[in-house]
Parts: sequence; C-alpha cells; structure tokens
Amino acid sequence: MTLRVTNTLTREKEQFETLEPGHVRMYVCGPTVYSDAHIGHAMSAIVFDMIRRYLEYSGYRVTFAMNFTDIDDKIIQRAATLGLPPHELAEQLIDAWLDETAALNIKPATIYPRATQEIPTIIEMVKGLLVKGHAYTIDGDVYFRVLSFPEYGKLSHRTLEEMLAGARVEIDPRKEHPMDFALWKAAKPGEPAWDSPWGPGRPGWHIECSAMIYRHLGEQIDIHGGGADLIFPHHENEIAQSEAFTGKKPFVRYWLHNGLLQLGGEKMSKSIGNLITIRELLARNGAGPFRLLVLSSHYRSPLTFTEEAFEAATRGFDRLRLAVQGVEPAELPNRPEHELATLADATRLAFRQAMDDDFDTPVALARLFELARAINRARASGERLEAIRYAQFTLLELATVLGFRFDEQSTGRQSAEPFIDLLLDVRARLRAQRQWELADYIRGRLNELGVLVEDTPGGTTWRWT
Repeated sequence: MTLRVTNTLTREKEQFETLEPGHVRMYVCGPTVYSDAHIGHAMSAIVFDMIRRYLEYSGYRVTFAMNFTDIDDKIIQRAATLGLPPHELAEQLIDAWLDETAALNIKPATIYPRATQEIPTIIEMVKGLLVKGHAYTIDGDVYFRVLSFPEYGKLSHRTLEEMLAGARVEIDPRKEHPMDFALWKAAKPGEPAWDSPWGPGRPGWHIECSAMIYRHLGEQIDIHGGGADLIFPHHENEIAQSEAFTGKKPFVRYWLHNGLLQLGGEKMSKSIGNLITIRELLARNGAGPFRLLVLSSHYRSPLTFTEEAFEAATRGFDRLRLAVQGVEPAELPNRPEHELATLADATRLAFRQAMDDDFDTPVALARLFELARAINRARASGERLEAIRYAQFTLLELATVLGFRFDEQSTGRQSAEPFIDLLLDVRARLRAQRQWELADYIRGRLNELGVLVEDTPGGTTWRWT
C-alpha cells in the first residue's frame, strides 16, 4: 500500500510523493518561548515525531526543521514583568523545551532555526516583496498587501470577507486593507531592534517561518505541519508571502494539521491558565502514557485530556511494556513455525496498512494490543520461547516506530516493579516450603493493590490490572 495523507490545502487524501525521490523536507512550527510549554505543545510535537519516525521507517531520509519564535510581543512583555532581557528569557525556555521533549522521547530536529538568527534572510524577503509590489511601507512598518495575492484564503478555504468577519483584526487606519499583515515592525522604545532599510525594528511573526524554510529547506518543501489553530492566519500568511516572493507553486506540497487538545472539555489557554505543563506531566512519569493517549486518537482529531483517560492510557502502556518485558532492541530473530509468529507477521502488515492510510495510529495501536495480549497468553501457557521472542521483537519494533520507549521510568508503577518481583520470589520460596497460607496472603494483597499474579506451567507471571 502506498502512503496517503490528508492535505489541508485540498481537503483530500492524496498519494504521498516527494519533490526529491527518497528525501522529505519537513517543517513544523515550534513554540513561541515566553512561558512554560504545556501538554498541548507536547501533543503536537508527539504527532509530528510519529509522522517523522514512520517516514524514516518507510525508507525516507527526513530533513526536519522546527523553529523557535524567540522575539515576539509576548516575550518582550513577560520578560519585562520578570525583569529579564528578552533574549535571556527565550534562552531559558528553549533549553527547557529541548530537555522536556527529550524526556518525551521526541527525536531532535535536524535544524532548530530561531527568528533572531534569520534577520538577513527576513530583510531579503521583505525587500523582494516590496520590489514586486506585494508590500508597502508606513512609518518604518512594512505590510503585506493581501489584495496583491489573488489566492489568499486557499488554505483556510475562506474569502477575505469571511476572514474579516471572523477575525480579531487590529484596527490601523494606515493599512490599505484591514487584513494586511506586518512583515516588519518599527522599533519601540526599550524593545530589541535590528537595522533595516526601513529603519530599526523587528520581524513580524509570519515572515520568520517563510524565511527559515527558504534559507534552510529551499523554495519548496514536502510537508508543513502545525496545530489546526495555525491554519489561519499564520499558515495562510506564510503561503501568501512565500509564493509571492518566489513565484513557486506550491510553496508546500502537503499541509498537515493536528487537532487541538482540550482539558476536561475546554480548550487549554495560557491566558486563562487552565493548562498542564510538560514539566508537570513528566513529574507524574507520564511520558509513555501521554504518548499512548495522543496516538489513540487520529492526529487530525481533537483530543480531550481527563484524569480517567490518562489513567486508562497508563494501564494500556503498562500492558505493552509487560508484553515486551525482557527483550532488548535488536535484529529480528529467525522466524519459527508457530501461530504466534504468523500473528506477528500479520500485525506488521496491518500496522503498515493503517499507517499508510494517513497515519491511522488508533488502528495501528489496536493491532499492537492484539499482539500484546497473544504474547502474554502464550507466556502464561508456557508456549515455545522462540515463538514468544519473535512476537516480542516484532511488537517492540513497531512500538518503537510510534516512539514508545519502555526502558524508562515511564510510570509511577514501574518504580514498584523490583519490590513486586522480590515479593514473588519470597512467595515462590514459601510455596516450595508448602507454606500455602502465607503464599496466598501475598498473592491476595498484591491483587488488592492492582497486581494480578498468575501461576502457570511455565512459571509465575504478574501484570497490572
């Protein structure tokens, strides 16, 4: 089956074909670093980490860029509140983001461009847009002229009138059209500024991404990703200024957008304060369970975070981890003739079919859980070790494609495992000494604590209930 992806631009599922055979140029909008990153940011990062991992698994070479917006009105305002220089606040939060995403097992980007490092390219693009008549200057500001780009609105599938009716547009009588957006902002007293042909100032938000892509990935790229909330105006404006500057169509071949995360049914917002930071999630040892929660829903669908959903994901993650327990990543062992090996092969095929269908992780995960259940049953019934190992290696391989890591302290329960194993060792000694009452007491108490102990012909196993 050939990979097909849903393109926001066309609203259709399309066959995936790269500009350069075997090479994917991929850009994802990163955070504006003015406050602690929250699990909504983590959700988007996990989604595009999954997409990147699957592309690499499918044999593509992926050049992956994720930007940092390190100069912005919000950064300037919060830095002033904290009594810090804006660059110092940005640097602290960039370091935190890199540490937190590493803890979430998100692969590092190939390139991490920053707005403040792209000033020469930004100025080059703004100059080009002015020369071509797509921009104009007013008092040191430079605005993009939306009426000069007839296709404006093609990503969000709205007309200028519809955009204007639904947008919170800054009232500026100097602009030719209310939807015209800033490419360059004239300096204000006390703010960071860079020299430009239009006087000291700083870049607008939208132009930075176009400049980064143009400089690091080229005039055209294969995939541009981000949250659905960026479709308009950010990504709409990127298309307009990039295609107006280069004259290349299209600027991006496939626009992929993840659904948004809600907290208990309400959209998370820094301004409201109803959010869970990535730091708080990690403190709960929730990296693995949260990834499972995110990938249990299709990436384009909205996701609601509740404590009940998180607990269910924690139990599911424990089931996967138990199924691969004792196996280290390595080459797939020789295939034995066994029904469990047949199921493992069928799981790999079904996994590929699901992922090739617009990265359908819920279906892919369902097949992984089916294989995990079969592994645990086979282990409990004393099936041949080589068949179990083959299935375990298959499960671990496919789970790794989705970005799961099982060797980490990923849940609070995992820290209890050595003590459970010790209790079961003591219980085995008691059983050998025919002290059945005490052995049954240990089993009963563990069961009350959520640990199911099963005595099988192949030995004693346990799992979380």
